[in-house]
Amino acid sequence: LVFQSYALFPHMTVLGNVSAALGHLGASLRDSRARQLLALMHLDGLEKRRPAELSGGEQQRVAVARALARDPRVLLLDEPFSAVDRVTRRGLYRELAELRRELRIPIVLVTHDFDEAARLADRMCLLHQGRSLQTGTPREVLARPASVEAARLVDLQNLYTATVVEHRAADTTTIIDWDGQRLVASHHPDFKTGSAVAWAIPSTRVTLHRADRPPGESAPNMLAGTVEQIAMLSESTAIVVHVGGRPEHALSLTVPEQYARRSGLAVGSAVTVVLHPDGIHLMAAAPTVQ
Repeated sequence: LVFQSYALFPHMTVLGNVSAALGHLGASLRDSRARQLLALMHLDGLEKRRPAELSGGEQQRVAVARALARDPRVLLLDEPFSAVDRVTRRGLYRELAELRRELRIPIVLVTHDFDEAARLADRMCLLHQGRSLQTGTPREVLARPASVEAARLVDLQNLYTATVVEHRAADTTTIIDWDGQRLVASHHPDFKTGSAVAWAIPSTRVTLHRADRPPGESAPNMLAGTVEQIAMLSESTAIVVHVGGRPEHALSLTVPEQYARRSGLAVGSAVTVVLHPDGIHLMAAAPTVQ
């Protein structure tokens, strides 16, 4: 187990912390094995330092080395990256990915960061108040949640209600009515015609075009809108677009920073958005509160 706070012994050196977990080996073997593990975690040269003399990322790597000293069959990581800055975190992601390839043992990672789970996990289990809401690949859980509750928990911002209009088996699509807007979605024949449903679309399946440069007329789910919010991030731009003249019809999406700058996007800009049918995911409508 690697604790969230690392739980290193403050009075011991880096080498001492790892050696302390090697009691199952003979005394003559502990030093060399501890040094092997420190080298595996890229900690060569830090053997004599104490935890207080290390950065957060270095402490985390010592904690992993100490856990590996037990020759575990399963490695448990309790929010191991929560105490380090973003730049350090990215480096640790790469190191953990390398470690997975070398160890070839199951690793269970607890995290509240969905981007982190998407980067690192093969499979993801969404837990809420002691219940498992959904299990699957990160793509399945984050883009195709099993319920409205799951969609809200993963912070899927584009979440709405609609009515099923018809199912078209020939082209494997379902038509829904979103407050007067007819949208083409991927095929969901399990929902009866006329029934109320919840639907969601990841921001990655929404594309944006300047109003004077719309996509081809054959593009499905093409809606006119107005940019209502715009926020420049480090390498991208987060945008909120109101479509159909209705404030509650707010679509969130992200575009490359270069595109936003080149297109001259600003609050009030007229745009066209396209909702890709394969990204529109239908779910049972949330129960109403009496």
